Amino acid sequence: MSNQIETQVDVTLTERNRLTALFRIILVVPMAVFVAAFAPQQFDTTNTGWAAGFFILPVALSIVFRQAYPSYLLAFNEAFLSLSTRVDAYVLLLTDEYPSLEENDVVSVTFPEVDPKALNRYLPLVKWFLAIPLYIVGLAYGIYAFFLTIFAWVNVVFTGNYPEWCAEGVVGTIAFWNRVVGYALLMVTDEYPTFSL
Repeated sequence: MSNQIETQVDVTLTERNRLTALFRIILVVPMAVFVAAFAPQQFDTTNTGWAAGFFILPVALSIVFRQAYPSYLLAFNEAFLSLSTRVDAYVLLLTDEYPSLEENDVVSVTFPEVDPKALNRYLPLVKWFLAIPLYIVGLAYGIYAFFLTIFAWVNVVFTGNYPEWCAEGVVGTIAFWNRVVGYALLMVTDEYPTFSL
């Protein structure tokens, strides 16, 4: 098993619901508000809330000073990433199933086994910096996934089918960002993520 966060999305390719796809951006609003409610800086005007919702600072401090990863923080971060991924999969038209508040069979986010004693004690101080190349590549992947989603949206609305090659690119982008978050923000691994989708 890899020492990275693994993301699986069971994409429905055929017989898609055209009506919900047409209004997907409106239908997701209640879940988007629910997820945003976890962000303590949601009204922050300084743009520091981009990673809000996760417990990052307490984890970094725990690893640096105690070489421990509190289980309740790990459980929350895992649940929050899983919920965010379910919402992303719905918004990006990978599934017609409305995102559930609990785990489901459509979207699966699996964390590696976290051994705080095996994690480098001082790496949390620089992981955000070491991940800068990942952010740049991830931005390019995000733009790529945006255009794939636009193409897939038109295809789903008019034909009811989601192109498989679009699904591979979008799921790969979600998985890439989950690996980056696991490395740089959630600090569940010291293994540098790959740049590939």
